[in-house]
Amino acid sequence: MTPYTLKGLRFVPMNVEQALRYKAVGIASHYEANGAPGAIGERLYRDQYYAAHRTLPLPCSARITNLENGKSCTVRVADRGPYISGRLIDVSTAAAHKLGFHNNGLARVKIEVLSVGDGPYKRTR
Repeated sequence: MTPYTLKGLRFVPMNVEQALRYKAVGIASHYEANGAPGAIGERLYRDQYYAAHRTLPLPCSARITNLENGKSCTVRVADRGPYISGRLIDVSTAAAHKLGFHNNGLARVKIEVLSVGDGPYKRTR
């Protein structure tokens, strides 16, 4: 949860308690990592349900709901981004299909963190 700087902007990840209370509404986009490692080193593939967020602790689990059609899915936040102004979260191709916005490219979504961490370090709401 170390602060980081990208393109001259400084980002400070949330602590666990902040993340477990986190709910937000904003614009989601989708991307493909195509086997590239995410910010925590895990390889990310298009058929997995993963996401990228600028300040949520990694890894964490979040429920993403498309506010336009009510579809939702749970993703593993294991990467950083998006770094395009006005976007809140990037989701994998599989998640974008499940949420019903793959063809549109963008959707207005609600994000709710379900858990932070893995294994014995996992904390839930």
